[in-house]
Amino acid sequence: MASRPFNYLIEQSLSAITRLRGLEDAVSAASLLMADALASGRKILCCGNGGSAAESGHLATELLCRLEKDRRALPALNLSGDASFMTATANDYTFDEVFARQVTGLAQEGDVLVAFTTSGNSKNILRALEAARESGIRSIALLGRDGGKAAALADIPLIVPAPATMNIQEAHQVLLHILCVQIEDALFPGLNVME
Repeated sequence: MASRPFNYLIEQSLSAITRLRGLEDAVSAASLLMADALASGRKILCCGNGGSAAESGHLATELLCRLEKDRRALPALNLSGDASFMTATANDYTFDEVFARQVTGLAQEGDVLVAFTTSGNSKNILRALEAARESGIRSIALLGRDGGKAAALADIPLIVPAPATMNIQEAHQVLLHILCVQIEDALFPGLNVME
């Protein structure tokens, strides 16, 4: 099989990112929900599988450390990062419960769950969104394709309508950076962007 041309791959990435333009209102609502939670002393819980686990960790890092502004740390947890907990839960229960159990045990009223799944159908993400709803926790889901089953479970679904997983993940990175920019601007309006 011949390799797909470089420019074709670039165009596929750009196409997925360009499709984000229709999400402006939903992204603003998501960043406001997260900023309000953080301003109230609550935290952001993030989760995902595989490449989406990396996106989950990326979002939690940008919040807890910083993106552009030299500001205080914002409380965020990557639920995909604790191998001991995840393997224990997968062994003692099922892998479907690795995020839901953390939501149930760690989330408090006013927290926000941010879930990443390119298919929108990962069972452990669906269970996490269900656990958030059962616990009275608001949720945001970064999704792909048609949003899958997760679109109906999340309070704010952010759907990248692209077919390829890699392009959805690229667009998710753009979205998580935009969310962080909007959160920093909302919470720290007097601080300048660092060089």
